[in-house]
Amino acid sequence: MLEDGWLFTGDMAKESEDGFIYLVDRKKDVIITGGENLYPVQIEDFLRAHPAVKDVAVIGLPDARLGEVAAAIISVKEGASLDEAGVNEFCMGLPRYKRPRKIIFADVPRNPTGKIEKPKLRKMYGADALVAQQNGLA
Repeated sequence: MLEDGWLFTGDMAKESEDGFIYLVDRKKDVIITGGENLYPVQIEDFLRAHPAVKDVAVIGLPDARLGEVAAAIISVKEGASLDEAGVNEFCMGLPRYKRPRKIIFADVPRNPTGKIEKPKLRKMYGADALVAQQNGLA
């Protein structure tokens, strides 16, 4: 989006102590749970390290108490087995507030360039209004 000659991409970044800039995630993908900001890409990268995980996407789902919670949509490798208890045990390596509260086993849709179709996932699981609300569009 262009505003006053500036291009706003929606990317979120952080600067290291050495002055390097790292892209963290997209602003519209950030999950705000109980006042904490979660960056789905960090949780996805962690879960991809599990040997049974073929693909994963993390989105925010509405929650009455916390506002929203992290949900992991996990595609399991052919011939491998993984259940919710196994995912929860693996996630003990994450800080408690970053652990997915909901685990969904399903295919992760990707567009022709290989990017995860998070808007499609939000619509499928009833979270599409969260992004609009956070962006002041609802």
